[in-house]
Amino acid sequence: MKAFCLTTIIAVFLFFCTKGIQAQTAQIKLNQVELFKQWLGTWKCEVAKDTIGTAITTSFGNNGGLEQYWKVVPRSKTWNEVKNLWGYDKGTDKYIVAQLSKDSPDITLEVFWFTSKNICEVVGFEYVSNPEQAPTRYIFEFKSPDLLIETYYQNNKVVATYTYTK
Repeated sequence: MKAFCLTTIIAVFLFFCTKGIQAQTAQIKLNQVELFKQWLGTWKCEVAKDTIGTAITTSFGNNGGLEQYWKVVPRSKTWNEVKNLWGYDKGTDKYIVAQLSKDSPDITLEVFWFTSKNICEVVGFEYVSNPEQAPTRYIFEFKSPDLLIETYYQNNKVVATYTYTK
């Protein structure tokens, strides 16, 4: 009788444990290509007093690619111009962005990916395997279709926050 009760208690315990494990939800795979369509359009941001940044993002090709033209204009004179080419990488399920500045021969590679339907994280390409190790990173939060907040982190401390509107 004791063996039967002990076996029953263990069986009931295991039943509830496995139900608890099954109840845990796996992270839903986000459709990065669809989510990146949120970037399309013209976004403007005040980057400093009397200085406006404008990012114009358009589709490029039929596979989710994006092209972005970014310029910063203080007091009606262009200070910086940048071209970005964004491509989706199936292997990492992230977007890789190549950035060229008009005034610099250097290329910058960054990795963008959505961690939720409205949060996009960015790190340098060299940190694609270990994003938590990146000394600098950006988090973009789409508050609405026309409002975007960028938070820039350096060594896990907020350095700047920018607000973009369409």
